[in-house]
Amino acid sequence: MITRVLVANRGEIARRVFRTCATLGIGTVAVFSDADADSPHVTEADLAVRLPGVTPGETYLRAEALIAAAHSSGADAVHPGYGFLSENAGFARAVLAAGLVWIGPPPEAIEAMGAKVEAKKLMADAGVPVLPELSPEDAAGRRFPLLVKASAGGGGRGMRIVRAAAELAGAVAAARAEAASAFGDGTVFCEPYLEHGRHVEIQVLADAHGTVWALGERDCSVQRRYQKVVEESPSPAVDEKLRDAMSTAAVAAAKAIGYRGAGTVEFMVSEAGEFYFLETNTRLQVEHPVTEAVFGVDLVAWQLAIADGAPLPTEPPVSRGHAIEVRLYAEDPAADWRPGSGPLHRFALSGVDSEFTGTAAERGLRLDAGVVDGSVISTHYDPMLAKVIAWAPTRAEAARRLATALADARVHGPATNRDLLVRVLRDADFLAGKVDTGFLSRQGLDVPLADEQGVRISALAAALAEAAANRAGAGVQPAVPGGWRNLHSAGQVKGYDSPQGTIEVRYRFTRGGILAEDLPEVTVVSAAPGSVVVELGGVRRILHVARYGEQVFVDSPFGGVALRRLPRFVEPGDAHAEGSLLAPMPGTVVAVNAALGDTVHAGQELLVLEAMKMQHPVRSPVDGVLTELAVTAGAQVEAGAVLAVIEPAPNEQQPMED
Repeated sequence: MITRVLVANRGEIARRVFRTCATLGIGTVAVFSDADADSPHVTEADLAVRLPGVTPGETYLRAEALIAAAHSSGADAVHPGYGFLSENAGFARAVLAAGLVWIGPPPEAIEAMGAKVEAKKLMADAGVPVLPELSPEDAAGRRFPLLVKASAGGGGRGMRIVRAAAELAGAVAAARAEAASAFGDGTVFCEPYLEHGRHVEIQVLADAHGTVWALGERDCSVQRRYQKVVEESPSPAVDEKLRDAMSTAAVAAAKAIGYRGAGTVEFMVSEAGEFYFLETNTRLQVEHPVTEAVFGVDLVAWQLAIADGAPLPTEPPVSRGHAIEVRLYAEDPAADWRPGSGPLHRFALSGVDSEFTGTAAERGLRLDAGVVDGSVISTHYDPMLAKVIAWAPTRAEAARRLATALADARVHGPATNRDLLVRVLRDADFLAGKVDTGFLSRQGLDVPLADEQGVRISALAAALAEAAANRAGAGVQPAVPGGWRNLHSAGQVKGYDSPQGTIEVRYRFTRGGILAEDLPEVTVVSAAPGSVVVELGGVRRILHVARYGEQVFVDSPFGGVALRRLPRFVEPGDAHAEGSLLAPMPGTVVAVNAALGDTVHAGQELLVLEAMKMQHPVRSPVDGVLTELAVTAGAQVEAGAVLAVIEPAPNEQQPMED
């Protein structure tokens, strides 16, 4: 019987497994890198073991260090979570060889599904529908579009859509490089790309006694860069006939490889309702909570029970209601999904009914987070902050509950995809179930919730809250506005860097109150250090203001707005040469694709940065000449570092008017 589990992972999934273990009375062991020393998963475990280093290769990917940690802490079982070594057959074998219980499928099953090319052949032999697989060499003469895919790994890494033969070689090279960096295996293959296909997967659970459950489907079609953003169960596009066919295929897939434990069989579904095998994830999925919500099960508890030899009941539970999950990432959708890093000052979501486990009897909101107030988002790991899951009797209710909770959340730190998620959940096409894997790329939902007026009013609130804080610190009576001298005070001006560029706020303290000079339609009702009340069109709104150094976060019905207070005077050295191309994030320069003196054009890829396990192209913003190149391949750079300087091409001379 399992008595103490080491989770060979970090963040949200480690906390998730610990919560179930605590419920079952099983001891827990955390492992942590130096970057994760203060992570919540470390303090929540009964015991914790340091893995010296910060990168995954130094820490969470070192099988021998993880097994040594299990032995030194007295753990008798290892749960791999997801990512890292969770689908590594060699690690599973090493755990078993060390005399530990492996909480996952047999190594042979992992191995069978680990290489997608061989896995597709195995599934075809088992009668599971598959798309034809092509080598990059054979794909050139085939009909486009095609999808280039990494044979190993997942998470959208090593994938590229190719729409013309001329793009194939570059896409294959980029996919190989990304796959080799992420998985240590640069093997790629091609298959037909279903232009308007849906990503639908079946959750399976199998014991060691021959019983295999198919626990319904999850629709994961809302994706960015082939990585899931919104998942739900059941799928609005799947009827009973298709559900039965996919479930039968998933069970056949599991039996074909002697599966045991929790796993997922992923399919692509065409517009015509035909489905094709994508891959089998031989682990717990990130989106497993939606299945737990609609079926009322604890999948981690079943993983532990099956690893202990327990049998499944003959029949699975019956589903009820609808669940939707969103992944909250530290990334900026409006900036080409650029990942963020740094301190997360505040993370608060109101109305949460449960964390990590539990399903509400009627309606419920669940939070699975890897972060808390004060967490630091590292550049070394995936930028997901949390998963938020809503369950309700109907899909519309679940979407509304989830959208409201996200819109009202306080997330103060790096830019996130929160506003995008809210817009998705309120989008008419999404609510009608009209989504596919290209949904995000064409909907234009990467627009902040706060419009131009909302941002300007938020900046006004930031300025007035700061002025109120200064008055309080100086001991000025709260009822007396600063600058009041029985006459109109001198106007005040404060500048902020905002999502809409630089904003100057102009206001004045008068006998009648505070006058917003640039926003005559706004009446300031009150201003305190932490909140400002305004009236607009006869409607009052409260804006909550939080300041961390020069960073200011304003939360209100207009939408959350992040601002940066601009200094009155620019410090020497703060300015960069005109035409400077700055690093958008900390990372490693993995490729330099231009040389000093080159003539470049707007949109041309000049460098490639790698951060958070993804590669990010850095492109020229203008036509011009590369007059300075400050980095080479392999260089480590900080956010804001000068990468290159481009001298813009002179504008064409306009003819003089008569």
